[in-house]
Amino acid sequence: MSEIWDAVRASRGWLDAANGTGDTELTCRILKLTEEAGEAAAAWIGTLGQNPRKGVTHTREDVAAELADVVFTALVAIESLGLDARSAVSACAAKVQSRLI
Repeated sequence: MSEIWDAVRASRGWLDAANGTGDTELTCRILKLTEEAGEAAAAWIGTLGQNPRKGVTHTREDVAAELADVVFTALVAIESLGLDARSAVSACAAKVQSRLI
């Protein structure tokens, strides 16, 4: 699992070097989540074949891949805030877990 966190940090470093770290760049990284979520939604619509003109264009595996892009993009955004994504996800999981008890 460390490869996930290593890839998140490497992606943040790559983006920082290419685009800087100012508020505009951080805004774009956060907005990127919306773009990725839209791609996941489009893949699900394609799985259902909801658009009669296009028919079935995606699989559940395609949807899962798009959802993974959403997750990864969120982790990079958290790191870009100067926070530890692993800690943020652990805190979120603990909060959810406490609601299930």
